[in-house]
Amino acid sequence: MLIPGFEAPDRDGTVFGHHPFLVLADYLTRSGIAVLRVDNRGVGGSTGSTGEATTEDFANDVLAGIAYLQERKEINIKQIGLIGHSEGGLIAPLVATKSADVAFIILMAGPGVIGEEIMYLQNKLVSEASGLNEDLIAINRALMEHIFVTLKEETDNDVAKERIYDGMFDLIDKLPEKQGEMLGGMMAMVNAQLEAQLKGMLSPWFRFFLTYDPKPRLMQVQCPVLAIYGERDLQVPPAQNLPAIKGALEARGNKDYTVTELPNLNHMFQTSETGVPSEYAKIEETIAPVALEAVSDWILKYTMGN
Repeated sequence: MLIPGFEAPDRDGTVFGHHPFLVLADYLTRSGIAVLRVDNRGVGGSTGSTGEATTEDFANDVLAGIAYLQERKEINIKQIGLIGHSEGGLIAPLVATKSADVAFIILMAGPGVIGEEIMYLQNKLVSEASGLNEDLIAINRALMEHIFVTLKEETDNDVAKERIYDGMFDLIDKLPEKQGEMLGGMMAMVNAQLEAQLKGMLSPWFRFFLTYDPKPRLMQVQCPVLAIYGERDLQVPPAQNLPAIKGALEARGNKDYTVTELPNLNHMFQTSETGVPSEYAKIEETIAPVALEAVSDWILKYTMGN
């Protein structure tokens, strides 16, 4: 069963003009591996809404998918596995610890640390790769810290929003003179961007992601695990997340795992030049063959003869 990230809600994993789950499903099916793809809540053929849903709610949706597969006569119920991309890589371990019916999990760019830590490094790396100067990067970091502290301390969205805006002016006063002048001159643009972003940041999903630590769940996973990352992934950076995944799996004695970093690939597992998100739509390739092969070969290795 394929589990998409939050930004790719339909069964094809449609994002940036690409359909990666369609390509992955086709490749796996041609290798003799049955694949279940589903639309997220409120999308395509699925009912419900994502408005109040969190990662834990999506995990329950996956459990429903496993129950469906168990009713299909052509499925070997001892070989049901999960493939999660990005946030799907948070969901798969969650499900594996809730259900003994999960035979294996594959994490494609799966987070290994708390969401807040990922957001800080992601923003820094994407900003640097996009050519932003150090002052702007420092300002952005300060703004993010202010927003995240507020979200963690204030549960009421209206109060949180007011605190975030009020705190921006205090932040300007406390910044070094050069940075304060720069941010002050950009306030119209900053306000417009912040207004657009706050709706998502104030959602139950983002609040959950911000503070969720995947390590305890990963430590409980006892089934075989494949975790793959793109070397140029700036959204879930391998240097931060790969060792965290490996350490969590080893902590409770799970020795049946493979953790791999694939050269030159970005967060979408495309062959890339820089890894910046603005590059995704410009790349013709949807998923690099090396990533497709890594997933297919590993599944066949763990299911042949079982």
